[in-house]
Amino acid sequence: MAARVEGIAGNRLDRAQYAKNFADLHPRLTGHEALVEADRCYFCYDAPCMAACPTSIDIPLFIRQISTGHPKNAAKTIFDQNILGGMCARVCPTETLCEEACVREKAEGKPVKIGMLQRYATDELMAEKKHPFARANSTGKRIAVVGGGPAGLACAHRLAMHGHEVTIFEARNKAGGLNEFGIAAYKAVDDFAAREVEFVLSIGGIAVQTGKVFGKDLQLKDLQRDFDAVFLGLGLQGVNALGAEREDAEGIEDAVKYIAELRQARDLGKLPVGRRVLVIGGGMTAIDIAIQSKLLGAEDVTILYRRGAEHMKASPYEQDLAQTKGVKIKHWLQPKRVLTNGRKAIGLGCDYVQEIDGKLEPTGETIEIGADMIFKAIGQTAIDVTGGALALSGGRIVVDAEKRTSVKGIWAGGDCAAGGQDLTVAAVDDGRRAAESIHAHLIS
Repeated sequence: MAARVEGIAGNRLDRAQYAKNFADLHPRLTGHEALVEADRCYFCYDAPCMAACPTSIDIPLFIRQISTGHPKNAAKTIFDQNILGGMCARVCPTETLCEEACVREKAEGKPVKIGMLQRYATDELMAEKKHPFARANSTGKRIAVVGGGPAGLACAHRLAMHGHEVTIFEARNKAGGLNEFGIAAYKAVDDFAAREVEFVLSIGGIAVQTGKVFGKDLQLKDLQRDFDAVFLGLGLQGVNALGAEREDAEGIEDAVKYIAELRQARDLGKLPVGRRVLVIGGGMTAIDIAIQSKLLGAEDVTILYRRGAEHMKASPYEQDLAQTKGVKIKHWLQPKRVLTNGRKAIGLGCDYVQEIDGKLEPTGETIEIGADMIFKAIGQTAIDVTGGALALSGGRIVVDAEKRTSVKGIWAGGDCAAGGQDLTVAAVDDGRRAAESIHAHLIS
């Protein structure tokens, strides 16, 4: 039971309750459970699940390998396409990708648990602490990878496998990107993100320099001079503005920043949370921060979204998960003003809205909702740190199908690239595609 402390406070729960709340959301399958689940697969020749996977993993093959008692071979099949397959198995929205396309989902409403099988296989191999791939002979070529998130790690790994020397430049104090700093804590327990980075780097040929901020400590022209190729996996650095009056009040928090602090916290009791929490947004970040606020001991947590449930970027599964954890979701509400007591936020004034000809229009009805803490989860935005050197679209770097930018010798991928899906699995695919393009360029 949460301590009934008004305002923003820590230690709302005892240590045992914190541990229980932030335990693994979906514990891994046992060997027997994996075999039973694998036997449900039809091993479709023209598998729709495979077509729905952004990294094109041969799903029927790896499931067959599990079913025949070879989970480590299954893991190698997965890693060949997605070297971060372990994390993707945990956080990928399989319910809207491979599992939604599953033939059994169409026929029975109960797909094969592809994500759980992927986790089972990758966990089996990673437990050996032996890398499944060997490096090719050294090419003598040097590549700079800016950003140690999923795109950068995938790119670096594939380039190292081809025999190139790679240096990853990371702005934070450790690599991992959103896998390390942005994923809900209950989805990646036991420092899995850090262990996965260690696994990726164990192929060799990859150096990591942390605390290197692009545009400050690193300049594009210097990287172009010192390296044979450059890959930019910068992610998104900016936060969208709420556009409400007094949004600079105390108690208005950036959800992404708070999740990062939570992921790095060793004592969750020291992380303060409001008794009454409002979350603004409708994507995965909104769901993650809302659930985690509840798990930290918040008594009343409400998500406010300006459109209907069907418009939310968070999948129906994630919406249901939030509500089973006690989170309320209110739709068709547009925050207009932050209610304050001096400098402190005490709630939100919202307009009820409706959609007319594709635009949101106020209905004339308003509501005031009290809160101790308000999280903005309304998306991130790109900041051009290249000094205008690269062509942009909507603030993001323009790339072609091979992730080449408008400047020869520079590639980009992940959230910083235009046209991306803002998914870990999509970022991994971008990094791998870019690496293959870089390799072809360097050996031509």
